[in-house]
Amino acid sequence: MQRDQLADFLRRRREAIRPAEVGIADGPRRRTAGLRREEVAMLAGMSVDYVVRLEQARSSQPSPQLLGALARALRLSDDERDHLFHLAGHRPPPADGVARLARAGLTRLLDLLGDTPALVLSDLGEVLAQNRACVLLSGDHTSYSGDRRYLVYRWFTDPAVRAVHPPEEHEYHARQFVADLRVAAGRRSGDPTVDGLVDRLRAASADFRRLWSEHEVAVRRADRKTLMHPRVGRLLMDCETLVTPDQGQLLLVFTPADAETRERLELLRVLGVEDFPTGPATKPSR
Repeated sequence: MQRDQLADFLRRRREAIRPAEVGIADGPRRRTAGLRREEVAMLAGMSVDYVVRLEQARSSQPSPQLLGALARALRLSDDERDHLFHLAGHRPPPADGVARLARAGLTRLLDLLGDTPALVLSDLGEVLAQNRACVLLSGDHTSYSGDRRYLVYRWFTDPAVRAVHPPEEHEYHARQFVADLRVAAGRRSGDPTVDGLVDRLRAASADFRRLWSEHEVAVRRADRKTLMHPRVGRLLMDCETLVTPDQGQLLLVFTPADAETRERLELLRVLGVEDFPTGPATKPSR
């Protein structure tokens, strides 16, 4: 771990970001160049004290998870992210597979979308990044580990997750999950990550085994979803999906499908963040 170089790199990246780039108002009395340390801590989901110690070269070695959070908060490019990992004494996330960070360009799009809910997914349905509007809509999906980081796994193994959608839509969404996973499994034939996930799902869920045996494959670009939000009620959302050229990551954008939903989303923005039962509202439409 190169503590002095890591400290200098983090400090310079923080000072290079304009607050507006990450959705923070740049008031007239602002004296700090770029972001404040407490703002980086808020965006990365860590303590201010730890950010201070990192920039003063006094910290312990940060984990890959913390580095990933810092890379997202500081809007690092792929090359800058890899450099950050090297300075901290870790190997960068692989270019392929599910264990990676949201691409810098997609993260910037999340910022630009502002009050429009949006997120970045891996091709196996792991949520890599969300904007604040998406967290308000469907909860924070970025903190899971193990198989639970995959939306498809939570759908078939945690009954509480399905409560986000009305019961009459459960079969439809289950089939979407399985058909989407079939697409990824076909494209990544022989990948142990995909094969292992499928094997564990088949062992854990009879419902998954039933649908997997039907061998449905579907690529969807747009969809309409009904979400049962605990604070503002029923929301009818249109979902558009943009896919990176290598089909490794997806950007999902949610817009209200009717005037009533639009009004309820405006109310939700006023109410702010509160715990939401994390579920498959973020299932990709492919």
